Amino acid sequence: MTTTYNCTSDDQRTEGLQHAQRAISEKKCVVLPTDTVYGIAADAFSPLAVTMLLASKGRSRQMPPPVLIPRVNALDGLASDVPADARALAQAFWPGGLTLILHAQPSLDWDLGETKGTVALRMPDDQIALELLGLTGPLAVSSANRTGQEAAQTASEARLQLAESVEVYLEGGFRPVKGTAALPSTIVDATSTPFRVVRQGAIELERLREIVPSILGVGEDIPAEEPAADDAAPEEAQAEEAALEDAAEIAAAEDVSVPAVDAVAPRDDATTVDDAPAEVTESAVVEDSTEGTVKAEASSEAKSE
Repeated sequence: MTTTYNCTSDDQRTEGLQHAQRAISEKKCVVLPTDTVYGIAADAFSPLAVTMLLASKGRSRQMPPPVLIPRVNALDGLASDVPADARALAQAFWPGGLTLILHAQPSLDWDLGETKGTVALRMPDDQIALELLGLTGPLAVSSANRTGQEAAQTASEARLQLAESVEVYLEGGFRPVKGTAALPSTIVDATSTPFRVVRQGAIELERLREIVPSILGVGEDIPAEEPAADDAAPEEAQAEEAALEDAAEIAAAEDVSVPAVDAVAPRDDATTVDDAPAEVTESAVVEDSTEGTVKAEASSEAKSE
């Protein structure tokens, strides 16, 4: 039976969190508020629960959900080979609206879908969400809406779309703020160099670059290297000029006339700067599969968590 709890009331909040914890342990789905939009959540370590979450949204395994965590130090338990820059982003923006795609710990017994060995992690800046995560541990969470529909900003909006597929709805009021548009988390792929934003959301690119200057925005390519300055031609011209001066001195000593040479115009057999090839190295651009894969929703859709 589906139940909604008004978590702005202390009594209902406590009761709702307890019911949500039981539902998660029974491999059922719950809806909870986050700092961005409302999310539908399930036990991240239960393939059955994750399958139910995807089915509730009308989503395939090719669009695996991100995982919400209760604290920053849970990062190393779920991800491996975490780059220093990824840790710096987590320290700067967690809890908050930043999702990091990382290499998943290979030893973990979970199945989030077609993740290609990655996991998208986030620590939300919402007290109700953090309280539930403290009771349940990491949760697979996606935006609380049917795929292709607007993300829900209240539990009641989520219930209109998800109905009886969810056991518990935790109503905490508008998210992020009443009167503002729904804004998902910003997703950063930290599995390649340089890092790349695969979905722009709550955290602006400029703020990310304050921590990691090399990070690429959505659709940006790795800048091509500037051609190296061709120093050979100027050095060759200087050597030629010196040789002409030496020849003139020798000719004067031997009373031999030397035709004047225009120092600006190159000789027919001289290599000019324009003729010298410039080497340009193009770096490979890493394309994302993505909260589409994770590498996406990133392990996510354009309006998904």
